[in-house]
Amino acid sequence: MDTTREVAARMAAAAAQWLDALDPAQRMAAAGDGPSADAQADAERRRWFYTPTDHGGLTLGEQRPAQQRLAHELVATGLSEAGYVTVATIIGLDNVLDRVEGWSVDWGRERGRDPGVYYLRVFGSPGGQAPWGWRFGGHHVSLNYLVAGGVVRSVTPCFLGADPAVSPLLGPSALRPLGGAEDLARELVSSLDPGQAARAILLDRAPPDIVGGNRTRLADGDQMMYLRDLWRRPFTEPPLAGRIAQMDADGERASGYTAEDFDRVALTSVPKGVPAVELDAGQRDLLRALLGAYLGRVPEGLSPEFGDDAALDGVFFAWAGPVGVGLPHYYRLQGPGLLAEYDNTQRGANHAHSVWRDPAADFGYDALGVHLAAYHRD
Repeated sequence: MDTTREVAARMAAAAAQWLDALDPAQRMAAAGDGPSADAQADAERRRWFYTPTDHGGLTLGEQRPAQQRLAHELVATGLSEAGYVTVATIIGLDNVLDRVEGWSVDWGRERGRDPGVYYLRVFGSPGGQAPWGWRFGGHHVSLNYLVAGGVVRSVTPCFLGADPAVSPLLGPSALRPLGGAEDLARELVSSLDPGQAARAILLDRAPPDIVGGNRTRLADGDQMMYLRDLWRRPFTEPPLAGRIAQMDADGERASGYTAEDFDRVALTSVPKGVPAVELDAGQRDLLRALLGAYLGRVPEGLSPEFGDDAALDGVFFAWAGPVGVGLPHYYRLQGPGLLAEYDNTQRGANHAHSVWRDPAADFGYDALGVHLAAYHRD
């Protein structure tokens, strides 16, 4: 049995065990319709978020401790050990952020920063040959999986964030959940010669956020989405709507971006930046390590391989912003079946985003029909 089947079997067993432990009312929130190649029928499964909004499903806070443990067991099946530790750390950071913000942030619910408001939903019936999937998400976490024919077909979008990006710990080291990826990217951009840097550095200022946002489908020319558009539904309460508008305005003012700047960092089907084929051996090793910080989130065998030179040659590296530590910056990696974005821009070094997607498979949605056709030919 190959890895994609082994992991799919573990996912199915964990998902079924969790669903069986729920009472009828809980299961109503936890279970959704199975994946479909029809975009309208599949619309809810295709939605994903990374803001503290309603991600859809049953929250951890609505579950008993034993049910929470089973939920975490399912989450862990889709992650490597390092990936699960990072996700668990990010969930706990909501407590840290609550303290940083003076225990006062209001997002229209009883507690604005709440580690219990992480949602889990299973789509379809786990196991068997029919397609099914599951989604886990909350503030700064979004995990999305598609299984068909007993094989894991898609593990993206996979979003991890950290706020605060840096937190004090006892002893000399700080807590930096996404620090490894940030440091590798900074080392890579710092190693570029002037000609390479001219290709890689799109602008000397960073955009206010990742460019792709939480779009279900990416398109050529997509520009950065505003915070107001990253929620399940618009805020109608004036104080909350005003806060979102102010955060968007503050971010854009801090970036100094013009319309031309947003166009400069927009997503394109032909990647921007410097290609790996122009990097020397040491720089290519750094790029491989940086890719590993994204692809290593999931169990081995569930992510694209970039170990051989031919595959690596198709990856482009782009950067926006200054290179200095603690300064707002943005970078992305783009290649066949790969789009990874990282920003550490909102409130300086206090906010970091990191997302990995497979745009070639349209996050597994359009690929569903392709994969099923391939399966039926087996």
